[in-house]
Amino acid sequence: MTKQQDTSGSDHFDALIIGAGFAGLYQLHCLRDKLGLNARVLEAGGGVGGTWYWNRYPGARCDTESHGYCFTFSEALYKGWEWSERYPEQPEIVRYINYVADELDLKRHIQFETRVTSAAWDDAAGLWRVETEAGESLSAQFLVTAVGCLSAANVPDIPGRDSFAGEWRHTGNWPHEGVDFTGKRVGLVGTGSTGVQATPVIAEQAAHLTVFQRTPNYSVPARNGPLTPEFKRHVKENAGDIRDTMQNTLSGHPWFPSDRRTHETPADERERLYQEAWERGGLQFRATFQDILVDKQANEVVADFVKRKIEETVKDPETARKLTNFDHAYSTKRPIIDTHYFEAYNRDNVALVDVRSAPIQEITADGIQTADAFYPLDVIVFATGYDGVTGPLLRLDIKGRDGTPLKDVWEAGPKTYLGLQVEGFPNLFTITGPQSPSVLTNMPVAIEQHAEWISDCIAHMRAEGLERIEPQSDAAAAWGQTVNDAANATLLVTAETSWYLGANVPGKPRAFLAYAGGMARYREICADVAAKNYEGFTLA
Repeated sequence: MTKQQDTSGSDHFDALIIGAGFAGLYQLHCLRDKLGLNARVLEAGGGVGGTWYWNRYPGARCDTESHGYCFTFSEALYKGWEWSERYPEQPEIVRYINYVADELDLKRHIQFETRVTSAAWDDAAGLWRVETEAGESLSAQFLVTAVGCLSAANVPDIPGRDSFAGEWRHTGNWPHEGVDFTGKRVGLVGTGSTGVQATPVIAEQAAHLTVFQRTPNYSVPARNGPLTPEFKRHVKENAGDIRDTMQNTLSGHPWFPSDRRTHETPADERERLYQEAWERGGLQFRATFQDILVDKQANEVVADFVKRKIEETVKDPETARKLTNFDHAYSTKRPIIDTHYFEAYNRDNVALVDVRSAPIQEITADGIQTADAFYPLDVIVFATGYDGVTGPLLRLDIKGRDGTPLKDVWEAGPKTYLGLQVEGFPNLFTITGPQSPSVLTNMPVAIEQHAEWISDCIAHMRAEGLERIEPQSDAAAAWGQTVNDAANATLLVTAETSWYLGANVPGKPRAFLAYAGGMARYREICADVAAKNYEGFTLA
């Protein structure tokens, strides 16, 4: 897709937005169409889609049910699209995002194939000055980052990686033409969500697949399938109720969690309920009982159930043992749903290597050498995740007042107010930024709330003749404590290898990256701050 320039022909804007995924598109719509601002989106890719533009790996699929993984701000837009599956695959999601961009006529204000290399606050001028890889210089009063939480690929720096004579790829930056695995020996490194999705698909194509697992993960069957005409009709007839549900739940999903407590329920009844939830599949399995993330004993019950299901599925006892040698409580790392992941290990052409007991030592021209064996390979796939939440922002090289780099401010972990702004960086807004609910919620719900809050804030500033906004130090510190308290009230902080804590990236500070108090509560907090004349912010 060719670059599309803004029709104004100017290099100065009221607002610049970085990223053309869900967040960038809705923020553009809010600022341009609701406030009448001159706004432009800068997008590194050749089309809309954000994370979904780049994540084209085999098996890439959303783990939120399709009728919840979409915009709900417009009932006409919601009803005008029809999903085909319970959990949409990447190409269908990209088609949906293009549908939104076309319906709202957004593309003419998006500049594609434009990678931002730096953004610096000019205090004297009261502007953000943005530089691009092509050498362009743009400026704006407001800068909004819509770069997503999982867009900075975490490619492991394994000795000899670049000496590999075959082809290696990261799932987060997959070639649009795809990768042909036919007749090849493939090594897949990583068993998080992307690895779990990719494994069964690659196994069907490759001559042999070797999965290198450091940390086994719990997973629940997705039970994906085509949506029935009856369900499609139900979604359209109940669009308003679905939106209300998503806006008032802890996680932003289109269902309410149960109010049952594990140890107040007889053991045989618990087993029956979990079995029913297992057969239904999907992320709603987590909501069978309300206490699994706050009660260690309750968590052990569900962890034991999932472990037994894996052992029943995987025929080889030693492979099953490796797949269930968990180092964390259930759902304390990103919850995963799958389509025949564990069944893939029953195939003759799939092998599992435990690199926690025998670490990878190096990559040679011909394969991977672990501490106890060599594995000849033709293709290596790194499903090693992302430098989550903070990584995409730090890679923009953002400098605030007095040229202070964001990376220095966040050297010991992110410091924000509401996950929306950073002290010392006036007029910079971060959609689903660190210390907001972000990755702990259904992302479109979080994005809508953030984009609307930011738009309302800018509208307030313009109405009052205000030009700058940034957090107050004490408000940011208090919010950081609120984020820590919310996380510490759960079992989430016990998963020491979780990327929620930054543990997957060498040298990354250990800090819980999201607000765990729930999307509904967070929405109330943000609304209260705005109602109190943006309490905790300095407006000038």
